[in-house]
Amino acid sequence: MVKNILITGPESTGKSTICIALAEQYDTLWVKEYARDYIDRLHRPYIESDLKKIGERQLEIQKINLELAHQFLFCDTGLEVIKIWSEYKYKRCDPWVIEHLSSQQFDAVFLLDIDVPWEYDEQREHPNPEDRKAILEIFKKELTDIYGGYHLINGNLSERIKKITDILKEVPD
Repeated sequence: MVKNILITGPESTGKSTICIALAEQYDTLWVKEYARDYIDRLHRPYIESDLKKIGERQLEIQKINLELAHQFLFCDTGLEVIKIWSEYKYKRCDPWVIEHLSSQQFDAVFLLDIDVPWEYDEQREHPNPEDRKAILEIFKKELTDIYGGYHLINGNLSERIKKITDILKEVPD
């Protein structure tokens, strides 16, 4: 049975890079953060209603890839990011997102720490260290509330990958 693995955290913490590396290491699939592609294709700034659309498609892509992967599926974020993003930016979250959070079942949840430098890209919104700390604390609370816990992963890229692979060895079948 394929183990569904969530790699999540604030922006610019290496989620995509780690998912790519783990998928290569285990010769399996990973699910990109759909928000990046969606926003890249918009010819306008995103708005609140876009977040639900992003969440719907992210969930759909995860379900499809779970059927195609073997051993592990590495998910670069999930609906928890949509919830946190929406509540942080708009002070509310679409009921659909809240309702469907529980439908995401993960065998392990990894929260990437903010102990790496923030790197600019056009879609990133929170370079301020205080914002990053506040958002990390929100992630900690939400991941505990939604999934019952998480593994906090810090260090450089190779240290992060090693920590995750060590934990993956212990994930029950």
